[in-house]
Amino acid sequence: MVEDRLGTRARVFGSERAILVGIDSDGEGGVETSMRELESLADTAGIPTLATVVQKRRRPDPGTFLGRGKVDEVLRAADELAADVVIFNDDLSPAQARNLEEALSRKVIDRTQLIMDIFAQRAATKEAKLQVELAQLRYLLPRLRGWGTSLTRAGGGIGTRGPGETQLELDRFKVNRRIQGLERRLKKALAERSLRRKRRTKSDLAQVALVGYTNSGKSTLLNRLCEADAPVEDKLFATLDTMVRRGHVAPGRTALFVDTVGLIRDLPHDLVPAFAATLEAARYADLILHVIDRSASTWEEDRRVVLEILEREIFREQSERPPIVSVFNKIDAVSGGLGDVADGVAISAKDGTSLDRLLSRVAALLHPDDRTVDLLVPFSAIGTLHSWTTGDRAEVLEHTGSGVRIRARVSPDELRRLEAAGAAVSAFGASPAGRR
Repeated sequence: MVEDRLGTRARVFGSERAILVGIDSDGEGGVETSMRELESLADTAGIPTLATVVQKRRRPDPGTFLGRGKVDEVLRAADELAADVVIFNDDLSPAQARNLEEALSRKVIDRTQLIMDIFAQRAATKEAKLQVELAQLRYLLPRLRGWGTSLTRAGGGIGTRGPGETQLELDRFKVNRRIQGLERRLKKALAERSLRRKRRTKSDLAQVALVGYTNSGKSTLLNRLCEADAPVEDKLFATLDTMVRRGHVAPGRTALFVDTVGLIRDLPHDLVPAFAATLEAARYADLILHVIDRSASTWEEDRRVVLEILEREIFREQSERPPIVSVFNKIDAVSGGLGDVADGVAISAKDGTSLDRLLSRVAALLHPDDRTVDLLVPFSAIGTLHSWTTGDRAEVLEHTGSGVRIRARVSPDELRRLEAAGAAVSAFGASPAGRR
């Protein structure tokens, strides 16, 4: 298969070692943070970094991305360190990638290809695997022209150009046919996911989506809130598949918490469909918890990137947005802590600090109309009390000759259902109406 042959040029493998290359176009130091993130991405892919090379220039060279002298410098470093692959921090055009491979005599990939490779390695669900393969093939298709002849010719020279072009057309045909097949299978997967979402929507449980920059601590928070077993690693994209778990937000109140894949700056556009389940979870959520790694030096930029992706990819055609709570995580790693924050809740998912405050905020947003009332429940409706008392939603105050007096925290709809069953608001005890 063409993707088997060409795929080795677009992938990295655990036995390879890399040199990272970037351009500092503004001179303001932002490239340092971006290069550290690229190194973390390489580490996630299992590729050790041997060296980092950065060139200061306003714009990339249209032919080789770097200047000629810097290309020679990268070549010398790669030869001295025996590097197998050179990873660029920016997207390369097909021509740039081809020219660099010829100049450096080794594999060259860019940031987009690296992220796609991580997804290919770590995607677990059938749909995620299909989406990643589709993104890789769409990325590969315009690059066939650059790679086709170099990978198919026997030795170059006279007599090889024709067969090379013929093979190129075959490669294009195979890739296009594979893309069409993947698109058909993904349409079926989308229909199945929509059916699962409708089933969840039929339940009375609210849905809370955990979103945030990659490695911000979403899975750790899910484990804390729901006693879940989501895998946790100190790596980018440790979670690629959506996980849904039930958790308590208040006495007798539960919600579905949805852990989603982490977002990242410069997210490859062709990979956006691979986030389909994540995007859908946020779009249809009753509440979004935006988890922010407050210990990161780039937390403000990370926060902005996530909000921009949410707006661009999720809420662009949606007039109503669910409320978003900023959750400043990892305060255990912040010197002096944070104390109170005006626009969110500061917590540590790792050690459980201030999770009670977070849950109080979640409960207040999911159930804003809950009220504490005193009710007299007749003996004929005593069967309705079991779920309330066992769920800690009600406290038995007194047994009387006509029934049981309780104090319960209820929504207006629940109060109407209790009254329809025979319960009546009681004047017993404190004023029943309006206490929160």
